Amino acid sequence: MPYEPPTHAVERSIRATTGAKIVAGVDEVGRGAWAGPVTVCAAVTGLRRPPQGLTDSKLITPKRRTEMAGLLEDWVTSHALGHASPEEIDELGMTAALRLAAIRALEALPVRPDAVILDGKHNYLGLPWKVRTVIKGDQSCVAVAAASVIAKVRRDAMMAELQGEFADFGFAANAGYPSPVHKAALEERGPTPYHRLSWSYLDALPQWRHLKKVRVSAEALALESGGQLGFEF
Repeated sequence: MPYEPPTHAVERSIRATTGAKIVAGVDEVGRGAWAGPVTVCAAVTGLRRPPQGLTDSKLITPKRRTEMAGLLEDWVTSHALGHASPEEIDELGMTAALRLAAIRALEALPVRPDAVILDGKHNYLGLPWKVRTVIKGDQSCVAVAAASVIAKVRRDAMMAELQGEFADFGFAANAGYPSPVHKAALEERGPTPYHRLSWSYLDALPQWRHLKKVRVSAEALALESGGQLGFEF
Protein backbone atom coordinates (compact mmCIF):
# COMPACT_ATOMS: atom_id res chain seq x y z
CA MET A 1 0.00 0.00 0.00
CA PRO A 2 1.48 3.38 -0.98
CA TYR A 3 2.42 5.80 1.76
CA GLU A 4 -0.17 8.52 2.27
CA PRO A 5 1.17 11.32 4.45
CA PRO A 6 -1.00 12.84 7.18
CA THR A 7 -2.74 16.11 6.39
CA HIS A 8 -4.23 19.12 8.14
CA ALA A 9 -7.74 18.29 6.89
CA VAL A 10 -9.27 17.64 10.33
CA GLU A 11 -7.60 20.68 11.83
CA ARG A 12 -8.85 22.86 8.96
CA SER A 13 -12.36 21.49 9.47
CA ILE A 14 -12.29 22.27 13.19
CA ARG A 15 -10.99 25.77 12.55
CA ALA A 16 -13.66 26.42 9.90
CA THR A 17 -16.60 25.10 11.92
CA THR A 18 -15.70 26.30 15.42
CA GLY A 19 -13.42 29.28 14.96
CA ALA A 20 -10.70 27.55 16.95
CA LYS A 21 -7.27 29.06 16.37
CA ILE A 22 -5.08 26.66 18.36
CA VAL A 23 -5.72 22.95 17.78
CA ALA A 24 -3.64 20.32 19.58
CA GLY A 25 -3.12 16.76 18.44
CA VAL A 26 -3.02 14.22 21.28
CA ASP A 27 -1.79 10.64 21.30
CA GLU A 28 -0.69 8.16 23.93
CA VAL A 29 1.77 5.32 24.32
CA GLY A 30 2.08 2.66 26.99
CA ARG A 31 -1.56 1.70 27.30
CA GLY A 32 -0.89 -2.03 26.91
CA ALA A 33 2.42 -2.20 28.77
CA TRP A 34 2.87 -4.18 31.96
CA ALA A 35 5.40 -1.75 33.39
CA GLY A 36 6.06 1.96 33.23
CA PRO A 37 3.78 4.98 32.87
CA VAL A 38 1.20 5.73 30.27
CA THR A 39 2.50 8.76 28.39
CA VAL A 40 0.53 11.34 26.42
CA CYS A 41 1.91 13.98 24.10
CA ALA A 42 0.01 17.10 23.06
CA ALA A 43 1.40 18.81 19.96
CA VAL A 44 0.44 22.05 18.25
CA THR A 45 1.68 22.36 14.68
CA GLY A 46 -0.26 25.12 12.96
CA LEU A 47 -0.75 24.41 9.26
CA ARG A 48 2.87 24.15 8.14
CA ARG A 49 4.26 21.36 5.98
CA PRO A 50 5.54 18.54 8.23
CA PRO A 51 8.88 16.73 7.93
CA GLN A 52 9.00 14.18 5.12
CA GLY A 53 8.00 10.67 6.23
CA LEU A 54 5.89 11.65 9.23
CA THR A 55 3.30 9.03 10.12
CA ASP A 56 2.13 6.85 13.03
CA SER A 57 5.12 6.03 15.24
CA LYS A 58 4.41 2.29 14.97
CA LEU A 59 5.02 2.44 11.21
CA ILE A 60 8.51 3.97 11.49
CA THR A 61 11.70 2.07 12.28
CA PRO A 62 13.20 2.80 15.71
CA LYS A 63 16.21 4.62 14.22
CA ARG A 64 14.10 6.78 11.94
CA ARG A 65 11.56 7.36 14.73
CA THR A 66 14.26 8.79 16.99
CA GLU A 67 15.51 11.02 14.19
CA MET A 68 11.95 12.11 13.42
CA ALA A 69 11.25 13.00 17.06
CA GLY A 70 14.27 15.28 17.09
CA LEU A 71 13.07 17.00 13.93
CA LEU A 72 9.53 17.34 15.25
CA GLU A 73 10.49 18.87 18.58
CA ASP A 74 12.13 21.70 16.66
CA TRP A 75 9.38 21.88 14.03
CA VAL A 76 6.18 21.94 16.11
CA THR A 77 4.84 25.22 17.43
CA SER A 78 4.73 23.68 20.90
CA HIS A 79 4.46 20.30 22.57
CA ALA A 80 4.27 18.86 26.07
CA LEU A 81 4.24 15.44 27.70
CA GLY A 82 2.05 14.15 30.50
CA HIS A 83 2.47 10.88 32.39
CA ALA A 84 0.37 8.76 34.71
CA SER A 85 2.45 6.48 36.93
CA PRO A 86 1.92 2.75 37.45
CA GLU A 87 0.51 3.56 40.90
CA GLU A 88 -2.01 5.98 39.39
CA ILE A 89 -2.98 3.41 36.76
CA ASP A 90 -3.56 0.83 39.49
CA GLU A 91 -5.61 3.25 41.56
CA LEU A 92 -7.65 4.90 38.80
CA GLY A 93 -7.79 2.40 35.94
CA MET A 94 -6.49 3.03 32.45
CA THR A 95 -9.23 5.34 31.18
CA ALA A 96 -8.96 7.74 34.11
CA ALA A 97 -5.15 7.50 34.04
CA LEU A 98 -5.14 8.40 30.35
CA ARG A 99 -7.31 11.41 31.09
CA LEU A 100 -4.96 12.48 33.88
CA ALA A 101 -1.89 12.17 31.63
CA ALA A 102 -3.62 14.01 28.78
CA ILE A 103 -4.69 16.89 31.02
CA ARG A 104 -1.15 17.17 32.36
CA ALA A 105 0.18 17.38 28.79
CA LEU A 106 -2.41 19.91 27.63
CA GLU A 107 -2.01 22.10 30.69
CA ALA A 108 1.77 22.09 30.22
CA LEU A 109 1.47 23.71 26.78
CA PRO A 110 2.46 27.39 26.79
CA VAL A 111 -0.97 28.35 25.41
CA ARG A 112 -4.18 26.45 26.12
CA PRO A 113 -5.57 24.97 22.88
CA ASP A 114 -9.08 25.84 21.72
CA ALA A 115 -9.72 22.29 20.52
CA VAL A 116 -8.15 18.83 20.66
CA ILE A 117 -7.83 16.09 18.06
CA LEU A 118 -7.73 12.81 19.98
CA ASP A 119 -6.48 9.60 18.38
CA GLY A 120 -9.00 6.73 18.48
CA LYS A 121 -12.75 6.48 18.82
CA HIS A 122 -13.20 7.05 22.56
CA ASN A 123 -13.21 10.50 24.10
CA TYR A 124 -11.43 9.78 27.36
CA LEU A 125 -10.64 13.47 27.83
CA GLY A 126 -14.10 15.00 28.15
CA LEU A 127 -15.20 18.38 29.51
CA PRO A 128 -14.19 21.14 29.52
CA TRP A 129 -12.05 20.24 26.50
CA LYS A 130 -13.53 20.44 23.01
CA VAL A 131 -12.58 17.11 21.45
CA ARG A 132 -12.72 15.59 17.99
CA THR A 133 -11.86 11.88 17.96
CA VAL A 134 -10.31 10.44 14.81
CA ILE A 135 -9.78 6.72 14.27
CA LYS A 136 -6.20 6.19 13.07
CA GLY A 137 -5.61 9.89 13.59
CA ASP A 138 -1.92 9.08 14.10
CA GLN A 139 -1.80 8.18 10.41
CA SER A 140 -4.12 10.81 8.97
CA CYS A 141 -3.65 13.98 11.09
CA VAL A 142 -0.36 15.86 11.18
CA ALA A 143 -0.61 17.03 14.79
CA VAL A 144 -1.62 13.59 16.09
CA ALA A 145 1.14 11.87 14.11
CA ALA A 146 3.67 14.29 15.57
CA ALA A 147 2.36 13.62 19.09
CA SER A 148 2.52 9.88 18.40
CA VAL A 149 6.19 9.94 17.45
CA ILE A 150 7.32 12.24 20.27
CA ALA A 151 5.39 10.27 22.91
CA LYS A 152 6.77 6.92 21.74
CA VAL A 153 10.41 8.03 21.58
CA ARG A 154 10.35 9.83 24.92
CA ARG A 155 8.61 7.01 26.78
CA ASP A 156 10.96 4.42 25.25
CA ALA A 157 13.89 6.51 26.49
CA MET A 158 12.41 6.63 29.99
CA MET A 159 12.06 2.85 30.05
CA ALA A 160 15.57 2.33 28.68
CA GLU A 161 16.93 4.25 31.68
CA LEU A 162 15.65 1.43 33.89
CA GLN A 163 17.77 -1.15 32.07
CA GLY A 164 20.77 -0.69 34.35
CA GLU A 165 18.76 -1.40 37.48
CA PHE A 166 16.55 -4.11 36.02
CA ALA A 167 18.63 -5.63 33.21
CA ASP A 168 16.86 -9.01 33.35
CA PHE A 169 13.57 -7.43 32.26
CA GLY A 170 14.85 -6.06 28.96
CA PHE A 171 13.12 -2.71 29.32
CA ALA A 172 15.46 -1.09 26.78
CA ALA A 173 14.10 -3.47 24.13
CA ASN A 174 10.48 -4.02 25.19
CA ALA A 175 9.66 -0.67 26.89
CA GLY A 176 7.65 -2.51 29.54
CA TYR A 177 5.48 -4.44 27.10
CA PRO A 178 5.22 -8.24 27.39
CA SER A 179 8.05 -10.16 25.72
CA PRO A 180 9.68 -13.55 26.39
CA VAL A 181 12.53 -11.88 28.30
CA HIS A 182 10.13 -9.75 30.31
CA LYS A 183 7.87 -12.71 31.15
CA ALA A 184 10.81 -14.89 32.23
CA ALA A 185 12.15 -12.19 34.53
CA LEU A 186 8.73 -11.63 36.06
CA GLU A 187 8.33 -15.31 36.82
CA GLU A 188 11.75 -15.53 38.46
CA ARG A 189 12.03 -12.16 40.21
CA GLY A 190 8.50 -10.85 40.49
CA PRO A 191 7.32 -7.34 39.61
CA THR A 192 9.53 -4.30 39.99
CA PRO A 193 8.37 -1.00 41.57
CA TYR A 194 7.57 0.11 38.02
CA HIS A 195 5.06 -2.65 37.27
CA ARG A 196 1.30 -2.22 37.20
CA LEU A 197 0.00 -4.46 39.95
CA SER A 198 -3.67 -4.43 38.94
CA TRP A 199 -2.87 -6.05 35.58
CA SER A 200 -4.05 -9.60 34.83
CA TYR A 201 -0.53 -10.91 34.07
CA LEU A 202 -0.19 -11.55 37.81
CA ASP A 203 -2.96 -14.15 37.57
CA ALA A 204 -0.55 -16.39 35.65
CA LEU A 205 2.18 -16.02 38.29
CA PRO A 206 1.00 -17.95 41.37
CA GLN A 207 4.06 -17.06 43.45
CA TRP A 208 3.45 -13.33 42.94
CA ARG A 209 -0.34 -13.27 42.73
CA HIS A 210 -0.62 -12.03 46.31
CA LEU A 211 0.80 -8.68 45.14
CA LYS A 212 -2.12 -7.95 42.85
CA LYS A 213 -4.05 -4.78 43.60
CA VAL A 214 -7.81 -4.41 43.26
CA ARG A 215 -9.12 -1.08 42.10
CA VAL A 216 -11.85 0.43 44.29
CA SER A 217 -12.24 3.98 42.96
CA ALA A 218 -15.89 4.59 42.09
CA GLU A 219 -14.96 7.18 39.46
CA ALA A 220 -12.46 4.81 37.87
CA LEU A 221 -14.97 1.96 37.76
CA ALA A 222 -17.56 4.22 36.15
CA LEU A 223 -15.07 5.34 33.50
CA GLU A 224 -13.85 1.82 32.80
CA SER A 225 -17.44 0.64 32.32
CA GLY A 226 -18.06 3.26 29.66
CA GLY A 227 -19.27 6.24 31.66
CA GLN A 228 -19.56 9.36 29.52
CA LEU A 229 -16.93 11.98 30.12
CA GLY A 230 -18.17 14.67 27.80
CA PHE A 231 -19.20 15.39 24.24
CA GLU A 232 -17.53 15.76 20.88
CA PHE A 233 -18.13 18.36 18.26
